[in-house]
Amino acid sequence: MSMGELRLEELSARTIVAANTLTLRRGQEQFVTPPSYAIADAYINPVTSWPRVVLDGDDVIGFVRGNFDPEAIQEEFRSCIWRVTVAASAQGRGVGKFAVLALAEEARSRGYNRINAIWEPGEEGPEEFFVKVGFTIVGQTQYGENIGALEI
Repeated sequence: MSMGELRLEELSARTIVAANTLTLRRGQEQFVTPPSYAIADAYINPVTSWPRVVLDGDDVIGFVRGNFDPEAIQEEFRSCIWRVTVAASAQGRGVGKFAVLALAEEARSRGYNRINAIWEPGEEGPEEFFVKVGFTIVGQTQYGENIGALEI
């Protein structure tokens, strides 16, 4: 798979099936939704959610969902990455970083000075990715997940 010009597009009826069926590498599925997100997901307002697909040409190769809610009770949920998924065939080529930096730019345009991410520690987990992109671990949730912050 050659990488062309990456772009973001709002999640739509045309792209939702492709976004929901992205194939991950073996072992990554267990890290897609940490418990803190799964529990808090019920409280996300569609107005504060920011879902986007990453396209390479017409192919959906990634998905990123942010949340921007200045009134969220937990500070880490005010400006955060809710999910970032990259197709196994496109991993290691900058797609995830592109998606995270686009979300960071959106956060900056909304007046935030950092974005947060929560992930479960583990060998196949996303910690190495988030640290490589620039996140610093700033705490843990009650479930033992790492809370990372990226200053923007």
